[in-house]
Amino acid sequence: MTTSSSIPAYHAIAYQAPCRAVNACPDADSARALIRDSIADLAGKIRQSKLFVGPDVRLIVLPEYFLTGYPMGDTFETWIAKAALDPDGPEYDALGKIAADNDLFLSGNVYETDAHFPGLYFQTSFVIDPAGSVILRYRRLNSMYAPTPHDVWDRYLDIYGLDGVFPVADTEIGRLACIASEEILYPEIARCLAMRGAEIFCHSSSEIGSPIATPKQIARQARAMENMAYVVSSNSAGIHGSGFPVSSTDGNSAIVGDKGQVLAESNTGEAMTAFYEIDVDALRRRRRRPGMMNLLSRQRFALFADSYRDADFQPAGSMLAADGTVKTVDRGHFTTIQHDVIAKLAKRGVI
Repeated sequence: MTTSSSIPAYHAIAYQAPCRAVNACPDADSARALIRDSIADLAGKIRQSKLFVGPDVRLIVLPEYFLTGYPMGDTFETWIAKAALDPDGPEYDALGKIAADNDLFLSGNVYETDAHFPGLYFQTSFVIDPAGSVILRYRRLNSMYAPTPHDVWDRYLDIYGLDGVFPVADTEIGRLACIASEEILYPEIARCLAMRGAEIFCHSSSEIGSPIATPKQIARQARAMENMAYVVSSNSAGIHGSGFPVSSTDGNSAIVGDKGQVLAESNTGEAMTAFYEIDVDALRRRRRRPGMMNLLSRQRFALFADSYRDADFQPAGSMLAADGTVKTVDRGHFTTIQHDVIAKLAKRGVI
């Protein structure tokens, strides 16, 4: 891991973009056309946003599933056809062009296929560099109704290794990592990324916005403070075309500093108003300064290792057959697993 001697301060934007859902599209062709239109719309607005904020904008984070919305009753097969991006597909090329044209790092969250796991998709957060190349892919690890690497755990580890499960990109603007949506509520995910050097968490979300502090708002501040890291968190500016009330996921995109302070925050609607200066050199000075407030250096992970190792809550590999192949399941599989876990924990007296 490199430690750059100096990184000029720059601005990041948590871009609050509207999501145009593909759920109502009658076929894959019309869904892909809508995705292309969404990318084209973003290209112009990201260019104008950088012109407004200034030439030192080097990082923009987009919301969760910003190109498609989420599956609502779609089978794995139909959702792959309509909404899942090929890792080498044209959508990534178009997003890469946005990053290259604006000389910035672009992060977001999509559904994505994987040739190693035919018939499945993963919810994937990505980082694209200013050359237009995808330099980081993080697959969401905790999801209620979608496959995750943990559901095909042994095989996933064989292919990608643990650093592929918790990837961190060492870049010219700092060490970047991604956290997907509600995973901000799970402190272990941010912690495992911080263990690998993450300094800036790109958090793509689609969540309830409120003037009252929400669980995710509180969690963003906690993850930033306890890991001494920035959080750049982008929420949807509503989800259009899904049949769900549009503004149920809208507002409160934010940039949070390493002391847990909210540095910038958007109101509702499509907006680029959550922007702020990121000073990685100052962050590194604070991380290297001895004292009680250096929480990252004071961690004693060995205290907790046995408890985590012995805990048996959500099972690993529930979508793998005995021969290591992927089992065919429907979305009811995930609900059944949760019921089984709750029953098991209740029997043990844990809950």
